[in-house]
Amino acid sequence: METFTSCFSAVEDPRSGNARRHDLLELLFVALAAVLCGAEDCTDMAAFARAKLDFLRQVVKLEHGPPSHDTFSRVFRLLAPEPFEAAFAQFTATFAGALKGVVAIDGKALRGAYERGRRTSPMHLVNVWAAEARLVIGQRLAPGRNEVLGAQQALALLRLEGCIVTADALHCRADTAQAILDTGADYALALKANQPTLLARAQALIAAADPAGEAIQGPAKAHDRVEGRAALVVAAPDIDFPGLAAVARVETHCKRAGAPEPVIVRFFLLSTLLSPERLLEVAQTHWTIENQLHWVLDVALLEDASRSRMDNAPQNLAVIRKLALNTLRQHPDKASIKTKIKRAGWDETFLLSLLGHMR
Repeated sequence: METFTSCFSAVEDPRSGNARRHDLLELLFVALAAVLCGAEDCTDMAAFARAKLDFLRQVVKLEHGPPSHDTFSRVFRLLAPEPFEAAFAQFTATFAGALKGVVAIDGKALRGAYERGRRTSPMHLVNVWAAEARLVIGQRLAPGRNEVLGAQQALALLRLEGCIVTADALHCRADTAQAILDTGADYALALKANQPTLLARAQALIAAADPAGEAIQGPAKAHDRVEGRAALVVAAPDIDFPGLAAVARVETHCKRAGAPEPVIVRFFLLSTLLSPERLLEVAQTHWTIENQLHWVLDVALLEDASRSRMDNAPQNLAVIRKLALNTLRQHPDKASIKTKIKRAGWDETFLLSLLGHMR
């Protein structure tokens, strides 16, 4: 509990009076252990605490017995999410060590977290994913579904020296680029028609460049298709954009069932002059945020199926799920995430070993 306590002790308990008889840090720890064992909501957390009380008292006191469903619900509904997310970022940085490589930013909807009668407008979170470490390192609400503001607020909590931050064209803005540079990182931002002047200048520079500098990857067969990529990077010292060093183009050629599909052409702004080969790696790595984070949250931790909607609970429970996912990923066992979750519920020794890796 030492590292956990040191990072989360600054989170203020929102309860008062007799409602505070269960220690906040103990509640958060029990909630995390419950999610590691497959708990999906506050009812599951309370059932886990009752079933595993003797086990849990090896780590925490729980002087007043197992917390109830109402206790867990009250805490997560009232807890201020911003300091909780900041503590999560600090905790992750503590056991992740020095990060390197691609850090991807992308938004994700919590499909079950919508206001009554507004199913088509669920809550949106911005997630920050360290691809090489395979860890979630940040989360922030997209206020009013404004992912740009959410991303900038998430970046403000992080130090990312030596990393390359990637994001889609929504984030290709001067203020977001500066927010990335302020973390100590470089950026590789997708560039589309939402920035017509920048796009036109990038296209002109690339059209005038020597095509001999293009790097070609593939073609290779994977996922029932044959795919090849080509990248070209051109220095761009005279474009007025924070930290801009180069513009780039990546072309993707794909065939399915032997039939060629239209070539996909993507443009990027870069704050460092990457080699074309490295750019291909960076562009492809960005998408691990979809299949190694968002997909796993929905399939293994059932995030989209969560029906929590009230107050701050959806946002705070999303942090607990990410804490659990990071803990599962850090454990050296090579089993799948779903298998680790099942084993943690069956085997208390394995659960203790999972919790022991939160250091």
